[in-house]
Amino acid sequence: MRLTLARHPITEIQLDGPTRLEGTSLFVDVDELRQALLSDDRLESVDIDVVRPGENCRAGPVFDIIEPRAKESGFDFPGILSAPVTAGIGTTHVLEGAAVTVLDGGPPAGPARSVLEMSGPAAEYSAYSSLQHLVVIPHVRSELPWHAAQNATRRAGLRASVYLAQAGIGQKPALEETFESVGPAEPGRAGLPRTAYVGQLYSRQRTPEVDEQVLYGANTDGMIPMLLHPDEWLDGGVVPSYSAALGGAETYFYQNSPVITDLYRRHHAGELNFVGTVATIAGSDNADRDLNCQVAANLTRWALNADAAVLTKYGGGVPHADMAETARLLEGLGIRTAVMVSDMSRDRRVESALLFNFPEVDAVVYQGGVDTSWPVPPVERVIAGNTKAAESLAVSQQLTASNIAGVSNQQGATRLKAAIY
Repeated sequence: MRLTLARHPITEIQLDGPTRLEGTSLFVDVDELRQALLSDDRLESVDIDVVRPGENCRAGPVFDIIEPRAKESGFDFPGILSAPVTAGIGTTHVLEGAAVTVLDGGPPAGPARSVLEMSGPAAEYSAYSSLQHLVVIPHVRSELPWHAAQNATRRAGLRASVYLAQAGIGQKPALEETFESVGPAEPGRAGLPRTAYVGQLYSRQRTPEVDEQVLYGANTDGMIPMLLHPDEWLDGGVVPSYSAALGGAETYFYQNSPVITDLYRRHHAGELNFVGTVATIAGSDNADRDLNCQVAANLTRWALNADAAVLTKYGGGVPHADMAETARLLEGLGIRTAVMVSDMSRDRRVESALLFNFPEVDAVVYQGGVDTSWPVPPVERVIAGNTKAAESLAVSQQLTASNIAGVSNQQGATRLKAAIY
């Protein structure tokens, strides 16, 4: 597999058609984009706005944040927007520095969502505050069940991101980045530690909705761990769950996965041999956990022939324990592990945070906890998915790390860390 990202830097977005890319400026035909999104008859209307870095603005509730990308082949987000062909092959155009931020335009329901904070001290801890945002608010038909409304919202965001990025096709990119083939049998890597990534992409703490398209359009129900090429994560094969409470990830995160991209960097630098990834899920009970952990460990050892593995989780305490058990099994197979953990407790007690204690799992990277918070002042401008959200976002309040998009992330995309004091 060979994936090339054709990167077009974006420094401003203007709502002025026709949609085109001029230098680092992206011009958007709002009417054309709106009509394209309203081709989904589950949507009643769509609001579109722009937010710029440093603007005294707060937006929410955030459903998803997506980096605008479009494939020259036309097979974007396979299994969701196109046929389920293999992602991670060919050329994908990227509008770097831009984002499509999708707000939940329905009445408040379901799990709590995060907010986009564009100024002030809290914004400094989110990578999203430095991006140019096209804000899309899909308003679904009131008679739709919750899961169908979420599916329509997800598809609207992905379609908007592809629509924007298609402006880069045919344009000369500022930079082309190629991700070469990796795998356990790649020649010329003798003597380098064979390193794998084992990443959870869903937790069965909540039964997935029938139309909750997480992996190539499938909802992960009945899934056992499977091998994925790293490029499949980066190129639209995986999107997050409907439930922000189960992971704190956005599509933008998967497109720019810090673990995968850093393993690639070290692979290209000749520091290690990146042999591939295992996509897994957290179990719903002990039997489910035992099966998933055993299969993930065996794939890492016998299919990828790894010497070392980096593991991340998706969710709260159950995924935490599943990740630790997988690491314990890997250590027993002679594979050295490093695990990424985050403290989901709010009482700052070690007893609450300590969910495993395996002596052999001793390389633990802590990514901050949900108890970190900031007082934020009122803002001059609010963009909200609904009236109730607008009222709550406008005022001065205390926001926790998990409330601010881009601050808390369990798979490495975080600016929080532990400090001894």
